[in-house]
Amino acid sequence: MTSNGFSPAAPRVDATQRKRVIAILVATLVTWVAVIADLKTGGRPDPGPLRAASSLLDGPWRFHTGDDLRWAAADTDDSGWKTIDLTALQGSHDGDVGLPDYVGGWMAHGHPGYHGYAWYRREVTVPADATGWEILGPTLVEDGYELYWNGRLLGGSGRLGPDPRLVGTRPLRFALPADAAGSRGVLAIRAYMRPGSGASADSGGMHTPPLLAPRPVADALHRAQWRRTVAGYIVDAVEPAAMLAVIGLALAYGRRSGRKGFLVLACLALALTAVRRLDNAIVSWTDLQDLDTYAWLASVMWVPTIAAWVLAWNRWCLRPWRSIDGVAIVLAVAGIIGALTHSAGWTSVCRLGSLALFVVIGARIVRTGPMRALAALTLASVVAAQFGAELLDTIGVPGIWFPFGIGVSRTQYIYAIAVPLLAVLVARTVLPRETRCPAARQEGKIVTSGAGP
Repeated sequence: MTSNGFSPAAPRVDATQRKRVIAILVATLVTWVAVIADLKTGGRPDPGPLRAASSLLDGPWRFHTGDDLRWAAADTDDSGWKTIDLTALQGSHDGDVGLPDYVGGWMAHGHPGYHGYAWYRREVTVPADATGWEILGPTLVEDGYELYWNGRLLGGSGRLGPDPRLVGTRPLRFALPADAAGSRGVLAIRAYMRPGSGASADSGGMHTPPLLAPRPVADALHRAQWRRTVAGYIVDAVEPAAMLAVIGLALAYGRRSGRKGFLVLACLALALTAVRRLDNAIVSWTDLQDLDTYAWLASVMWVPTIAAWVLAWNRWCLRPWRSIDGVAIVLAVAGIIGALTHSAGWTSVCRLGSLALFVVIGARIVRTGPMRALAALTLASVVAAQFGAELLDTIGVPGIWFPFGIGVSRTQYIYAIAVPLLAVLVARTVLPRETRCPAARQEGKIVTSGAGP
């Protein structure tokens, strides 16, 4: 043993630890299989008979920037408006979920950099061979919309007006008036894009056209749209649940662990990471969180998350360096300044400085840390997830793949490996009963008092 009573070598794997590790691996495999099955189901194209019984409202739409509620009326003269063709290329899909029938927004149609209100209008002929007809709203709009039929508001995504509240666009359906069957009317869509959102050249407004369908067909198509939307963010719900399970594992065995300081801060980092990942599903499936809050959290939450990971991994070694703790806190302050002031310089200082700290910690783990191979691999996976832009973009690793037609980001792939590794690492820190000497039980107190170089 070392002078502080804890050996740098990994604790001996006893039968109980082996069972825990096997249980973690089995749970991981079952979860992977369930998620893959959901991706496969959600990625199926809409059944051919359903699409044949409905009408995709693509083609030319009249388009006008600005805002005037009178433009919803059927008798509005839109002959002088610009025309935007919403016909998608064969096999096109968005770059996130994999939504079909994707087209570029108004920035790709002569309005680069425009944010605010704009209107789309077109005439729609409703067949007379069904008693009830519905419009399935566009499933991807930046950032909110209202849908009107002959001047009548049928509904929309978010709340528009003087103080807009924008939420994630998801599958919505709107019943047409009973007398719409066998008639021709005007469908108008009022869209709004938040200032500062949409950085790409094809951002803005509608990216998928609406669908016209008779009611039984509309029911089935709406369910298919929701299956795709759920599958598109299922990983963002499952992985946070797995992170919380790891936290539960750490809390259950923390008192018997040889790495109490590491576990406490790793639990904090995991909780922050879980909240950030779960935000994607919340904003995509519900109206609980508006897009302004989502964007603010996305721009700020990475700072305390990275700082918590640095402080945690610094305590994996027998004696954490106070200098690393101090620099991590200073860098976190720089990151917060960068996030609040939208300063790329301060943000770069925080990210690159924190990455350098991880390199130093990784070198210490490889040289003197316990369970070197497992700890180093787990640390590397966490760092890759947090610093994809700096580490993976530079070597050309795509940011997203589309297995079964559903988008899965590289960060999600990495966490699918990192979370089980963390769980195994937590299980391996639990000391066998015969090795839990008084000195080892004081390890958490001893390691937090080490001085830096």
